Amino acid sequence: MQYILFVGVIFVGYLLGSIPNGLWIVKVVTGKDVRQIESGRTGGTNVLRAAGFIPGLLTALLDILKGASAVWVAKAAFPEEVYPGVYWVYVLAATAAILGHNYSIFMPEFDEQKKFRRFRGGAGGAPALGGAIGLWSPIALIILPLGVIVYFTIGYASVTTLSVAFFAMVVFGIKYLLDPTSSDNPLPYVLYGLFAIILLAWALKPNITKLIAGNERVINISLHGWLKKKKENKTRED
Repeated sequence: MQYILFVGVIFVGYLLGSIPNGLWIVKVVTGKDVRQIESGRTGGTNVLRAAGFIPGLLTALLDILKGASAVWVAKAAFPEEVYPGVYWVYVLAATAAILGHNYSIFMPEFDEQKKFRRFRGGAGGAPALGGAIGLWSPIALIILPLGVIVYFTIGYASVTTLSVAFFAMVVFGIKYLLDPTSSDNPLPYVLYGLFAIILLAWALKPNITKLIAGNERVINISLHGWLKKKKENKTRED
């Protein structure tokens, strides 16, 4: 019975992650299909491009909630007081939410012959943050400021997305190393950060390719974007 409940909790995490908040929000606000705009992803960054700041922010917040909710459901089904050492359930539920966000069962894509091609979705940054918050809520006070710094200095949305999982892994890793015997610092939480990095990097493969080639889009309001624009203007003047 416990194994059935375990599988059910993981599946619920995937379903929560699959909720296409960005798709619905852009549709209501603009009438457009966000999958046909820019990167085609349904996360907050592309919703920002498609519908503006408020819809983008709302999408990001709801996507964060998806990841956190997956962990909360797992904790409710498998409370630590009753099931000691059940951290893997929490981690896998959070990971499933990222997987659902990136490959939503509610957004299948078909080719011209009506044959299934793939599931659409986002890149996973927001639900990855949500999963980390569900595991240990104070981490939001660490990752959010660091993510903002990365975004407004380096200026790449893809790097900012990856940094969420990286910071989660580092924070959980430091907590574990400081007190590896504490139930508040389980090793599986560190591995959650690693799993999240892998899923995010896989979803961001096109962006990583552009980064390597030097063709990735730079945010104009970032320090990097400002310096790049300044350099380009100087080159034109010369």
